[in-house]
Amino acid sequence: MRDFSADHGWLSVNTATLRRQHGAEVPLAKIIDQCAAQGVRAISPWRDQVAAAGLDAVARQLKAHGMALSGYCRGGFFPAADAAGLKAALDDNRRAIDEAKTLDAPCLVLVVGALPGALEGRPAYKDIARARGEVRDGIAASLAYAREVGMPLAIEPLHPMQAADRACINTLEHALDLCDELDPARSGMLGVALDVYHVWWDPKLRQQTERAGRERLLAYHVCDWLAPTRDLLNDRGMMGDGVIELKKIRGWVEDAGFAGFSEVEIFSAQDWWQRSGEETLATCIERHRSAV
Repeated sequence: MRDFSADHGWLSVNTATLRRQHGAEVPLAKIIDQCAAQGVRAISPWRDQVAAAGLDAVARQLKAHGMALSGYCRGGFFPAADAAGLKAALDDNRRAIDEAKTLDAPCLVLVVGALPGALEGRPAYKDIARARGEVRDGIAASLAYAREVGMPLAIEPLHPMQAADRACINTLEHALDLCDELDPARSGMLGVALDVYHVWWDPKLRQQTERAGRERLLAYHVCDWLAPTRDLLNDRGMMGDGVIELKKIRGWVEDAGFAGFSEVEIFSAQDWWQRSGEETLATCIERHRSAV
């Protein structure tokens, strides 16, 4: 297991962690500059932030700072109420793949979607098996294009609390089953993004991490699970403030062959998003050394 105590060379910052500072939305250009100023050498930006800043402008800024990506957030949301919606989702995922390629991301993270319309409180249907079938077909179609351009896809299983509205793939085992079905050769083009917030509770986590291996482990996200949690979406904890056995899980991930960045992804409406970006970043760096 790598020693992170001396530096933060393997820290990446998911830009959601810093997208709000002192309670206000912050442009991506500022976030990138803040990360560069504190010696963070990788980020994972979100598509809406990139769109607001301009894709080419972001690419130039990253190049100027010599900054890499640990992933690109996000593709997915494949299920839809009708054929037109399914096609629109595939078209959007093709654009996401192209954006990830332009930014030289190592993978496009897929939050696969679930019951269409559920996020707005108006699910078009309740058949989760149908949603899972549409996810499978959507990933298969997107993978064909991803292979053409050389952009790996990383399925991110989400906690079961989000099975209705954000992702109907909720365990690492389920994600890997899809990978084995659609990419049996373990080509490196289809794998998983392992986010500890979503999978720390899983009694099969160690076994399935070993199963994933180097070819499937494309991204690794860290934060902590607070007890109690005040908001299941936007109350993620800073590493070391919660109940996740972070060092144990990283040991399993690295034993399986992962040697990439530990990407800090914290949604924190009541705490870290109320602070300065500099304070949040400094704490991320310290906890990456001591707790991750």
